Amino acid sequence: MPRYLSLVRIDESNVPAEGPSPELMQRMGELLEEITKAGVMLDTAGLLPSAQGTRAHLKGGEVSFTDGPFTETKEVVGGYAIMQCKDKAEALEWAKRFLKVHGDDWTLTLEVREIEEG
Repeated sequence: MPRYLSLVRIDESNVPAEGPSPELMQRMGELLEEITKAGVMLDTAGLLPSAQGTRAHLKGGEVSFTDGPFTETKEVVGGYAIMQCKDKAEALEWAKRFLKVHGDDWTLTLEVREIEEG
């Protein structure tokens, strides 16, 4: 059965100041419990803000590091999920449900890509 990686893309400058509401966290917990019981969820987590991250760059055979925040970046990966679904349509249905849990106060993009096996 194929596995899919979904990347939550978020504009850190456009997040509600108070962060996720208790109601959102409850709805998210219920959805994550459902998707786990369905045998679909393999792993998921949110990520710390990009200001706490570091980028590694390779150029001309040399590796360099840049600590966050990354001023040139508007949209960053805010979390991920690895799901095992029967097909892409099922993965996209779970993605849709994940996005809808957030309600009207959030603007998110969820990129869903099949994981190449082998």
